[in-house]
Amino acid sequence: MKKILLALSLALTTSAYAATETYNIDAGHSFANFSIRHVVAKTSGSFNDVTGLIKMDRDNLANSSVNAKISVASISTRHAKRDEHIQKPDYLDAAKFGDITFVSTKVEAKSATEGIMTGQFTLHGVTKEIAIPFKVLGFGADPWGGQRSGFEGHATIKASDYGFTWAQKPNSPVGDDIEITLLIEGVKAK
Repeated sequence: MKKILLALSLALTTSAYAATETYNIDAGHSFANFSIRHVVAKTSGSFNDVTGLIKMDRDNLANSSVNAKISVASISTRHAKRDEHIQKPDYLDAAKFGDITFVSTKVEAKSATEGIMTGQFTLHGVTKEIAIPFKVLGFGADPWGGQRSGFEGHATIKASDYGFTWAQKPNSPVGDDIEITLLIEGVKAK
């Protein structure tokens, strides 16, 4: 009996988070930020409606996954006319392509808190595989009795890969490379 209790105690202390935890992406505290060349500088903005699920295995990041959705209508560049223009058919065409999605297919752990998440990224009706290097920022209790998780990821995509031709036009004021920074906060599902 003592051996069984000792083995159980050892298992609990060496693998405190053996089960996969599910976190809902908190749209009020998560952002998909971007920057892109504009003339000779860069302009930036954020999509402020990011939702989805994170399945997290703290003991083995490779068992984790993400399924996320970003509302194109939630774009904010701090300039209302530009936001309206970006949503029109000559850019994001929000009426036709209302969501940007990412569904992970693989996670490669680089350490206990860093890795590369590969998945299917859909923008403007085109799906491509992309890799997003990410960091686990932490886990903790929130002031409302819940549990939170924090993540940060970075990637660069080419607009032309998703059917956007603006960068190919002579003297285009807009570049082809879009730098993405993801700041994600999850709320643990009960």
